[in-house]
Amino acid sequence: MILNVMRGVLLLVGPLVGYTQVSKDAKGILIGLVLAGVIIGLEFLIERIPLDALISAVIGAVVGLVATKLILFGLFSAGLEGIYQTAENHSIIGYVALAFLGMMIAVQKRSELEMLDRDLIVKGGKKRSLTTYLVDTSVLIDGRVADICDTKFIAGTLVVPRFILRELQAVADSGDGAKRARGRRGLDILARLQETPDMPVRVFDKDFPDIKEVDGKLVALGKELGARVLTTDFNLNKVAALQGVTVLNVNDLANALKPVVLPGEGMNVFVLKEGKEREQGVAYLDDGTMVVVEEGRRAIGQKVRVTVSSILQTSAGRMIFTKLVKAPEGAAAAEAPAHPDL
Repeated sequence: MILNVMRGVLLLVGPLVGYTQVSKDAKGILIGLVLAGVIIGLEFLIERIPLDALISAVIGAVVGLVATKLILFGLFSAGLEGIYQTAENHSIIGYVALAFLGMMIAVQKRSELEMLDRDLIVKGGKKRSLTTYLVDTSVLIDGRVADICDTKFIAGTLVVPRFILRELQAVADSGDGAKRARGRRGLDILARLQETPDMPVRVFDKDFPDIKEVDGKLVALGKELGARVLTTDFNLNKVAALQGVTVLNVNDLANALKPVVLPGEGMNVFVLKEGKEREQGVAYLDDGTMVVVEEGRRAIGQKVRVTVSSILQTSAGRMIFTKLVKAPEGAAAAEAPAHPDL
């Protein structure tokens, strides 16, 4: 509203200035009106330019102007009077050329400039690996990325985009208890990662307003920064691969290693809901892994002891199939016939 008022005032003041300062006739009024229109047009154009790009362009232009001045000073100091005089006579070309070159380079490299800080250099003057890893919401909730960083299997800088942080916060504030627990687990894992001394964690403010999906934003940012994406999302893995972005899927790594639990081991789980098959119950581990409990439908809402019967591990995630060790308390006698596995 305020901008519209200011534009209207400018359209009124412009012709008045042209009439009083240029010529007191229709020509002066027209020039003032055109000037006001040009100013409003430039304002609309600048409004579409991101602030970081605008600041980078200004800095690049200043660097270009300073570089031109230094080149002229160098020619003068070197005693090359002929070349200096020619360059001085056409210095406007050099100023414009280097100013625009500085602007274009600064705008193009602005995202990389944000990554250059003292975290990329370790003590003793040795450079840290410049590999950058973008962290997805799913990998934070999964939690195994913290153990991977602790074992130093990956080295570089972990980057958490601001839109990923917002999504994780939304999950942590969810009205669903299970989602809320996973979101808070993700925040705890992020806090743990920030305490890792050899793996700097950065929060990155770059966003892509034209892209609505968080996965799309993450892939676009990974492509722009040349970064690798850490995830457990199978669909994100496929989309990123199609666009040439390197993806490190923690589930693929786990698939090549020994599983966390082995068949025959016991565990305590809370049966949350019924499964797809008859009499099945479903529980979840802290990292979101689905646990299918055979004959667990009558144990919904209870914490029971189960024995692992088999494990299914794919790039899409992990599923653990279990059997009840004993019938849950409160089960009706009619619903608890003898069972060889109980």
